[in-house]
Amino acid sequence: MGVLAGAEAFSSGAAAGAGTAGAPAVLLCHGFTGSPQGLRGWAQDLAAAGLSVCLPRLPGHGTSWQEMARTGWADWLGALEAELEQLRSRGHRVVVGGLSMGGGLALRLAADHPADVAGLVLVNPAVRLEDPRLAALPLLRRLGLLGRPGRERTAPAVGGDVAKPGAVELAYDRVPLRAAASMVEGLRGVARDLPLVHQPLVLLRSAADHVVPASSSALVLERVGSADVREEVLERSYHVATLDHDAARVSAATLDLVGRL
Repeated sequence: MGVLAGAEAFSSGAAAGAGTAGAPAVLLCHGFTGSPQGLRGWAQDLAAAGLSVCLPRLPGHGTSWQEMARTGWADWLGALEAELEQLRSRGHRVVVGGLSMGGGLALRLAADHPADVAGLVLVNPAVRLEDPRLAALPLLRRLGLLGRPGRERTAPAVGGDVAKPGAVELAYDRVPLRAAASMVEGLRGVARDLPLVHQPLVLLRSAADHVVPASSSALVLERVGSADVREEVLERSYHVATLDHDAARVSAATLDLVGRL
C-alpha cells in the first residue's frame, strides 16, 4: 500500500492555515493503523477557521503494515513531541487533539509536557482495552513469540468502524502484533499517569463504538486531574467519528475549546 491519500498534506509537520506567533495552534494525532486521512476533514475545518494545524503521519503508518511492525510507541510519541516542540518554538499555544490511540498519545503529551499543552480534545480515546488477548501481547513480545522481521504475526484489521454510508477510513488490513504490543504497554503508562493531566479537556465519545470500549472514556473522565472537563456523546457515529455523521461536532468542540482558552 502506498502513502495514503491525505497524508502528504499534513505529514511534513508544516502548519496549515496562516496563524501568527502567540496564536493558538492545534496538533492532531491519528489512530493505530490509520493515517492523517482519517482526521483530514477535522484539520481542514480548523485551518479554515484561521488556526494553524499540524497533522503528522506517525512512523510506520500510511505505508505498509510490514513497516509498521518495525515501529512502536516510542517512535509515535517521539514524532509528536518533535511537532509539539516546533509549534512551541514559533510561539504558539498548542491544543492537542487525538482519535483512538491518538487520544492516548495526546494524554501522554499533556502529562509529560504540561507547560506546552494548553488543552486537549479526545475522540474515543484508547486508554483501556478490555480484550484479554491484548493484555498478553507485551509478555509474548518479550518471549519472542510475536514473530521477527519478515515473519511478523498479525491479527485482523481494526480500522473502518464508520456508520456513515460511503465514508471510508484508509487503514491497514492487518495488525502487526509487535506494534500492537508496544501500544498496549504505552497505554498502560497513560492510564497510570492520568492524574498528571491538568489541562482543560473535551472528550467526545460515540454511543456505539466497536473498537474501543466505553470504559476507556469513563476511565479518562474519572482519573484526569483536570478541573475543566467536558463530555459530549456522539449518538450517530461509530469509532471513527472524525469521518462520521458527527464530524462537524468534533470540529465545533475544538473551536469552542480554543475560544475559551
